[in-house]
Amino acid sequence: MADEKAKKTIDPKKHEMPVQDAKERAHNFEEVALGYDEETAVAEAQRCLQCKNEPCRKGCPVQVFIPQFIKMVAERDFDGAIKKIKEKNALPAVCGRVCPQENQCEKYCTLGKKFEPVGIGRLERFCADRELKMGVTVPEVAPPTGKKVAVVGSGPSGLTCASDLAKKGHEVTIFEALHVAGGVLMYGIPQFRLPKEVVQAEVENLKKLGVKIEVNSVVGKFSTVDELMEEEGFDAVYIGTGAGLPYFMGIPGENACGVYSANEFLTRTNLMKAYLFPKYDTPIKVGKKVAVLGGGNVAMDGARTALRLGAEESHIVYRRSHEELPARKEEAEHAEEEGVIFDLLTSPVEILSNEDGWVTGMKCIKYELGEPDASGRRSPIPIPGSEFIMDVDTVVVAIGQGPNPLVPRTTKGLELNKNGNIVANLETGATSKQGVYAGGDVVTGAATVILAMGAGRTAADSIHEYLTNK
Repeated sequence: MADEKAKKTIDPKKHEMPVQDAKERAHNFEEVALGYDEETAVAEAQRCLQCKNEPCRKGCPVQVFIPQFIKMVAERDFDGAIKKIKEKNALPAVCGRVCPQENQCEKYCTLGKKFEPVGIGRLERFCADRELKMGVTVPEVAPPTGKKVAVVGSGPSGLTCASDLAKKGHEVTIFEALHVAGGVLMYGIPQFRLPKEVVQAEVENLKKLGVKIEVNSVVGKFSTVDELMEEEGFDAVYIGTGAGLPYFMGIPGENACGVYSANEFLTRTNLMKAYLFPKYDTPIKVGKKVAVLGGGNVAMDGARTALRLGAEESHIVYRRSHEELPARKEEAEHAEEEGVIFDLLTSPVEILSNEDGWVTGMKCIKYELGEPDASGRRSPIPIPGSEFIMDVDTVVVAIGQGPNPLVPRTTKGLELNKNGNIVANLETGATSKQGVYAGGDVVTGAATVILAMGAGRTAADSIHEYLTNK
């Protein structure tokens, strides 16, 4: 590690990420964060201490060679840097944008003990964006093994698993239920946070490895996992169908017109391009005052999307305080800058509607915080007599989602837990059914993109070993 004298010469703050002006971006769907230029990237990379024990890597679920690629950026070897990243990460342009680096790699950065950590995610994005602009080099693929693998779902977990298996020489086919590949990267995360052309560029890179992608293919309907193996000749199957089943609060009035699950609200907007209506014939009704229930990244996405769709007011309604918000700090800050109103220590108890069934408001109650619960966050306690009516005409429920049930329920011999998640060995991805592996949100419940990718990589290694020994 650098000596004390060298430490004093290091800029204590990471270089700022240039962003669109908040007043302008609140009314368009263009990307908010604009990315580092070459000089800023080099200067940020030079803040890295190049620690011998590489503490940052223990926070990375896919084990990117972080100090090595940053050293290359500092030396302006950008081609070498992206090549080093892609030895471990199949989707660097995605991860550089949406990974919670502050809770992963940057959390363990030695520099962060005294100053701000190195902007690892920002440097990863710079390298990936530069390669997409300059032209992508296709990595080498091992000779064909003659083995066929089906990957169900084309989200981050499925894409990673498919990429790794293709590089190992296996014939891989991805089955995607929707009309375009990308999973939650396409339907869930807004254009202003993750441009869809970036996701599709990563998908095209996968095709160059020889991966086949079958869209509009609903496994569990047109064909089951068992049929893929017994009739279609697949030697192994990886299930990465994610968490696409929205949760609701179970309060009166939740079935009123104008109440959306976050899944529907964001899918209509992102994947089906409702924000370009009537150019794209996908209607979406956004009233003047929108309430988004929840405090995570999905809630922030919903509230920020509502503003861009023309809402006069967009509210985050969350029953804990600002300190307990599960959303990334950056996402909450961006939402506030854009004008999202935070109604904290508040939760609805009933959604009100008119005689035609349309939302007219929410009956809410105020909360105070008690002792920490099992998660370490202070428990919200309702305050008797604090009920009030919130004037809103659209409600978006963003309190989480569960596993997509279709594939688990139509696969014989697949063990599920009480929540409907597939039971799989987290160290191998192996399920109770021989030759069938699973990972990502369908196993763990809703988590991060990079954790799903890590599960895909783990399963790919195990599937390769299984096929090699079969």
